[in-house]
Amino acid sequence: MASFDDFKFNRQLLNAIADAGYTEPTPIQQKAIPPILNGQDVMGIAQTGTGKTAAYVLPLVMKLKYAQGESPRALIVSPTRELAMQIEQNIQKYAVYTDLRAVVLYGGIGPKTQIEQVKKGVDIIVATPGRFMDIYLAGHIHTKGLQILVLDEADKMMDMGFMPQINRILEVVPVKR
Repeated sequence: MASFDDFKFNRQLLNAIADAGYTEPTPIQQKAIPPILNGQDVMGIAQTGTGKTAAYVLPLVMKLKYAQGESPRALIVSPTRELAMQIEQNIQKYAVYTDLRAVVLYGGIGPKTQIEQVKKGVDIIVATPGRFMDIYLAGHIHTKGLQILVLDEADKMMDMGFMPQINRILEVVPVKR
């Protein structure tokens, strides 16, 4: 039987996983976490409720470890505001024993507060495609330091017509990530 200890996670992350009440990784987590930790590109398909978000958030928190600099090192793109907020809550839960800074960016509200949060320094940005590009094009997000890019529910983003924004995002993030 697999355990989260098998992934060589640090104590902070293992404590956060225990706090969340998880004892063993789900099949998608068992398959996705090792290659993500090794820096490989991964595409995961699994049903809702199988722990897909944790499958990429856990290794992301492990790789970033602690707050560093002003610019984001990870970008997670999500099709909807609701999902973006849910992902950010997951990050807070798993990064609880770290000083990692996450900001969620989405439309439907004025960008002022979100821009202020980004300017304070951020490690992980969770964003809807349109709002990310708006704030990026306004000059508030520096993408040179990005090491990790996650397209959550990429199929849904395509169905919703976000391909032009996704292509623009791919153009502005480092090729090596």
